[in-house]
Amino acid sequence: MTRNQSFITLTYLIETAGSPEKLAAKIASDQSTGTFVPVPGETEELKNRVAARVVALRPLPPASQPSYPTAEQGPFNRAEADIAFPFDAIGTDLAALMTIAIGGVYSIKGFTGIRVSGMKLPDAFGKAWPGPQFGIAGSRRLTGVQGRPIIGTIIKPALGLRPHETAELVKDVIAADVDFVKDDEKLMSPSYSPLEDRVKAIMPLILEREQKTGKKVMYAWGISATDPDEMMRNHDIVLKHGGNCAVININSIGFGAMAFLRRRSGLVLHAHRNGWDVLTRHPGLGMDFQVWQQFWRLLGVDQFQINGIRVKYWEPDDSFVASFKAVSTPLFSPADCPLPVAGSGQWGGQAPETYERTGRTQDLMYLCGGGIVSHPGGAGAGVKAVRQAWEAAVAGIPLDVYARDHIELAQSIATFASGKGA
Repeated sequence: MTRNQSFITLTYLIETAGSPEKLAAKIASDQSTGTFVPVPGETEELKNRVAARVVALRPLPPASQPSYPTAEQGPFNRAEADIAFPFDAIGTDLAALMTIAIGGVYSIKGFTGIRVSGMKLPDAFGKAWPGPQFGIAGSRRLTGVQGRPIIGTIIKPALGLRPHETAELVKDVIAADVDFVKDDEKLMSPSYSPLEDRVKAIMPLILEREQKTGKKVMYAWGISATDPDEMMRNHDIVLKHGGNCAVININSIGFGAMAFLRRRSGLVLHAHRNGWDVLTRHPGLGMDFQVWQQFWRLLGVDQFQINGIRVKYWEPDDSFVASFKAVSTPLFSPADCPLPVAGSGQWGGQAPETYERTGRTQDLMYLCGGGIVSHPGGAGAGVKAVRQAWEAAVAGIPLDVYARDHIELAQSIATFASGKGA
């Protein structure tokens, strides 16, 4: 390695019936110069310029069973390996970074488990990519919400509603004084509800309420499309009619489309991570969210959905907490942090634990579906109940105590505390 050379360092969780040290060295060779034994053309000068190197290997307790089915016999040796890739070999291109440092690793023989668990990037990446355009500060400015979480809801059912039917539901939730409403990620522009027709049916309701109250509810429209030009046309429809936010299915559209959109966008970009689970759900394969989220933050997402406490899906609470910490930790400056969005089966009951386990911050969006719209007192009471729960959480007052003087919260507890209603 040459002195003062910049490096991209990734951490790999290695599991093998053989030697973790040998497999770490194979990752470094295969994913850089492509050679594990000397071949013609592989000079010392070449290796010094572009060859990756194992810079640390930390043994972990062995496993008695492999992470995935294998004919190998145990015990299975485990270690964490830090591997440094010379910046000159990759540059700041994110596709190159994914291909060289991550993409090919899973095809290497000898692993019973391989997972990318960490990534540290040099400052050049922060200069090369735009990052969030709005982020936390912009989301607060556009919603007019300061000093508390932004409270949001989702239009359900996700599919089947026609534009005028969706508008009727939106009318109810914006009258409830909610801060944020979003299309479900599954709703983009189907034939029964074309995006433009939906925008024309709903935006007048939002703008009319803004004129009356001075508050503009942020609505996130599903504009995702395979064709970047089509996605930009969808973007322009929303912007033309006074909208300020869009739901982007980031894993579906890919890096290139996201980069194309971000550099032309005038909307807050709300990232939905559907499809992410296939990359991380198996503990011995894939990658940690801490790694994956860096790509999308560099590309410019403003709001990032990361599940929540006691979600309706598979993800453990500790995983949510780790995801929250990841998106809230600056990569290069505080401005590159997107707004964390806690969602999935949320109601006011998770507010105290969410507040405590995220470092007692209120810089987040708290996104509830049934926890608001299925409240027995209606959507308005649902919004009040969630705000009351957060008031209690911040004040350190148990919810059942605070509910004695707050009927909406009391009704919410009675309805959702069993875990069956939200």
